[in-house]
Amino acid sequence: MAIGDIAGLKLGPATRDAFGEALVELGGRKPEIVVVDADLANSTMASKFQTAYPDRFIEVGIAESNMVGVAAGLATCGKEAWATSFSVFLLANAYDQIRVSVAYPKLNVKLCGSHSGISIGPDGPSQMGIEDIALACALPGFTVIVPCDAEQTKAAVQAASALDGPVFIRTGRSKTPVIYANGNSFTLGKANTIREGKDITLIACGLTVALALDAAKLLADQGIEARVLDMATVKPLDEEAVAKAAKETKGIVVIEEHLLDGGLGSRVAMAAAKTSPAPMAFVAVDNTFAESGLPEDVLKKYGFTPENVVTAAKSVLSR
Repeated sequence: MAIGDIAGLKLGPATRDAFGEALVELGGRKPEIVVVDADLANSTMASKFQTAYPDRFIEVGIAESNMVGVAAGLATCGKEAWATSFSVFLLANAYDQIRVSVAYPKLNVKLCGSHSGISIGPDGPSQMGIEDIALACALPGFTVIVPCDAEQTKAAVQAASALDGPVFIRTGRSKTPVIYANGNSFTLGKANTIREGKDITLIACGLTVALALDAAKLLADQGIEARVLDMATVKPLDEEAVAKAAKETKGIVVIEEHLLDGGLGSRVAMAAAKTSPAPMAFVAVDNTFAESGLPEDVLKKYGFTPENVVTAAKSVLSR
């Protein structure tokens, strides 16, 4: 069974495809946009921009650090520079350049890391970005966005472009369940309540939003009403929504396709601790690299199943 099936969600395009389409749309309105890529345009879908605006596309080859340096230089000249690669290559290989050349001078550079998480499956652990959210959130001044479906990705790209400052957007390889079938209501820094509930709150981002909805359906079948928050903006976090959830429900479960350390769960826990400490549980990759395999098998092995989220929710409610 695929993620989103229990909740009755239809399968839509991958968020990386939506990213490419959004870039093309932006490029038609903003001639100052330049895209820099590190030999993965056909995978990140920056190739769509390359085809539409070849004179504003720069290919640097397999050289992520150089790519970020070029993007930073373009930003100092008044350009809106977008740099793209696999999430793990972008954040892990080029971190010093991102830190010193983009974050420190607060340049208007937008980074998009695709193929995030373990759902890329057979590509193997060396290609899986599972620490990228933690690395991006650690950068002062950075905005970090993890959209959950194609429509939200397009809106996130628009919002990132409107923001004068560095942004990291995380996209995925696989087709994604449609959460916002009737259009998106993405607002930077604000969580979306996509299911109401009084017993427990499930907070998720990216692919795990659909997983949270699956788990909420299973919980409802057992008489437990779960609130589901789509926390697409991981930084700055919607702390008001977290505090409200902590006060109005009996606990929180955070689900993210990322390492347990330093990701969305850590930020939600810090936010709750400030005003409304609550029982919490976390469904994430726990202190390990994942194995290579079919995406559904890998996700199941590392606990990304509705049943595991239900177990986590019940553990919170039992305290």
